[in-house]
Amino acid sequence: MRTDTEIKMSAYEILNQALGMIETERFIALIQRERFDYTKWRENLFREMTGKEISKKAMEFQNTLKTF
Repeated sequence: MRTDTEIKMSAYEILNQALGMIETERFIALIQRERFDYTKWRENLFREMTGKEISKKAMEFQNTLKTF
């Protein structure tokens, strides 16, 4: 199991790769400012999608990561 610090560092790296440094900082500031319920957000995130659709999207995303 990874430590909290290791998880945070991985998240920063992923955000930086996807958004760049400036937008990563903006995202973090937005999250800290807002009352954000991750569990509630996640419950509704894929509500309109089937399991197969979610799997297909995940595989497509994984394939984009292999090109880096």
